[in-house]
Amino acid sequence: MKHSDKQGRVLRILTYNVHRWLGTDRKIDPERISDVIASCEPDIVALQEVRVGKIDKGKADQAAVVADRLGMELHFQPTIRILGEQYGIAVLSRHPSQVVKSGRLPSLSPGPAFEKRSALWVAVDVDGHPVQVVNAHLSLRSRERRAQAAALLGSEWIGHPDCAEPAILLGDFNAPPYSRSYRLFAGRMRDAQLSNPSGEPQPTFHTRAPVLRLDHMFVTSSIEVMSAAPVRTALARVASDHFPLLAEVRVSSRSRIVGTAHAHLGEAELL
Repeated sequence: MKHSDKQGRVLRILTYNVHRWLGTDRKIDPERISDVIASCEPDIVALQEVRVGKIDKGKADQAAVVADRLGMELHFQPTIRILGEQYGIAVLSRHPSQVVKSGRLPSLSPGPAFEKRSALWVAVDVDGHPVQVVNAHLSLRSRERRAQAAALLGSEWIGHPDCAEPAILLGDFNAPPYSRSYRLFAGRMRDAQLSNPSGEPQPTFHTRAPVLRLDHMFVTSSIEVMSAAPVRTALARVASDHFPLLAEVRVSSRSRIVGTAHAHLGEAELL
């Protein structure tokens, strides 16, 4: 359970590619996804492949349904707009939160890309201290993915002065641990699954036969990883083609929070 102790605040962080709410049974069911998330009792959730729209006329927006059922704030960044619907990435939080920045990541495609890869940076207020959360969904193409990884670690995102300790970079990076883009991230931040004291890193994709570790969570030095592993319940196996990755971390109450993120919370850079 979530709690504070003398060493700091314990948070449960989840990253989950929800595959447009489409399960491996070919059913679109956002409520099923929300049940998977609710079972994890997270404080902060990063979602990829989020579909924003209505399955049926007169019904509520799908992303809003999930956020409402979870009782969490929703921040959404679109990457695709088609026929009145939007797809993209989102951050949900049980704590007060504000978008610091959202924007596109580099594209090396010669023509217009179908999906504009983006990142979403949200500052989450935890007991009066900001925790910086950056969610991203990277390209399937290795060279483009490396450029996007370099941008995320650069001065506009993780390297920005306002993205101070403690910070978490997470999402579907389409980058297995042997890839160059993964090594860029691991050279600057700690992989939560590698810091897991209770087991070896486990694959997150595909739910029918998990063989690839594509979904990651990287943390800065002031964050202690207590556990980190995919959530492999029976419901999670059918709800999406990715397993959610859940970490329980402790954010040190003694760490000095530098930077001025709160001064800029209202200055979101939207597409």
